[in-house]
Amino acid sequence: MPLLEVHNLTKRFPISRKTGALTQTTDFVHAVDGIDLTVETGETLGLVGESGCGKSTLGRCLLRLVEPTSGQVMFDGADVLALKAGDLRRMRRNIQMVFQDPFASLNPRIRIGDMLAEVLLAHNIVPRGDVSKEIDALLDQVGLPQSARSRFPHEFSGGQRQRIGIARSLALRPKLIIADEPVSALDVSIRAQVLNLFRDIQKRTNTALIFIGHDLGVVRQVSHRVAVMYLGKVVEVGGSDELFDNPRHPYTRMLLEAVPRTDRKRSSTKIGDVGDLPSPVNLPSGCRFRTRCPIAQPICAEKEPPLAIFEDGPPSHLSACHFATTLPMWG
Repeated sequence: MPLLEVHNLTKRFPISRKTGALTQTTDFVHAVDGIDLTVETGETLGLVGESGCGKSTLGRCLLRLVEPTSGQVMFDGADVLALKAGDLRRMRRNIQMVFQDPFASLNPRIRIGDMLAEVLLAHNIVPRGDVSKEIDALLDQVGLPQSARSRFPHEFSGGQRQRIGIARSLALRPKLIIADEPVSALDVSIRAQVLNLFRDIQKRTNTALIFIGHDLGVVRQVSHRVAVMYLGKVVEVGGSDELFDNPRHPYTRMLLEAVPRTDRKRSSTKIGDVGDLPSPVNLPSGCRFRTRCPIAQPICAEKEPPLAIFEDGPPSHLSACHFATTLPMWG
């Protein structure tokens, strides 16, 4: 049984307008719309897509930092959306989040050692007498010196602060970490160090990871499988190498074409300039990518394609495109 199972997860944000003393909901932002996903123990699932496609909202819904509108989230056999406050708090010990902005996620008035001690004591991770030793072990695990425990967040670089955020998440010994664009604000050399840290931690602890990002090269480095999101929907999912080497959705190809390349082997399949992302309030009918898709046909406006196995594709590779089997070969 998968560690995490997500079924038909939906999140709509109401748009309200005030008329006199009354506030009326006039429409909704469809941030997450019918997501189905699974994550196995020890697996890294990459989640990619343009800004505004719903990646970060999905990650927060899994932890109920944002309350979903509907759907089901099963984690380690428990229905997350049905948990009451006390049970939810205990569940969050096993699912931790690493945020995009490490400085904003750390309390600037608390020393790093005190912050980690607070986490350890609040959840009774180790006996009080072992807290200091555990803090040293956590700092060593993320490549920081023991002297870091007496310093404040502003005394560290961006990469070091991200390591502190990772150490805080590891303090609870979680089964799943959700990393929301954890390296997007870092320069290239520091980014590589943090990615290597994630890989090393996963090998040693067998922790599952949902890695949210928009840099496809980075996501490919760390992911076993990749799910591609567009306007609140997953439009393609598959093994990392299979999806990047043989994408079967035009949107995935558009994202890959935006990555700088030195070779020109794929010019014959180039999607080209497809315009801006439509509004998540007024969604296109049928296939949501059809307004930007160069191969769209009338059926694309009439019927939304399901996320499904396509003819001659491996069982683990799914695409939500009516023409997944007729797309020209990639490469």
